Amino acid sequence: MADEKKRKTSPGEFVTQVRSETGKVVWPTREETVRTAIFVFILMVILALFFLGVDTVFSTIVAWLLTLA
Repeated sequence: MADEKKRKTSPGEFVTQVRSETGKVVWPTREETVRTAIFVFILMVILALFFLGVDTVFSTIVAWLLTLA
């Protein structure tokens, strides 16, 4: 039984399997790709601004704490 699971695939059979699996892939349309790219860009800008704000707040707090020492 273990020998059946470890059976080697020939290169020709491998290529056939790859082509078969590639045919099952559902590729996104151009509109979906553009919409997703725009969404990612907007989210990236929002998160960058958020982390800039958090960093500024922490920097200000640390600078204030250092003046106390």
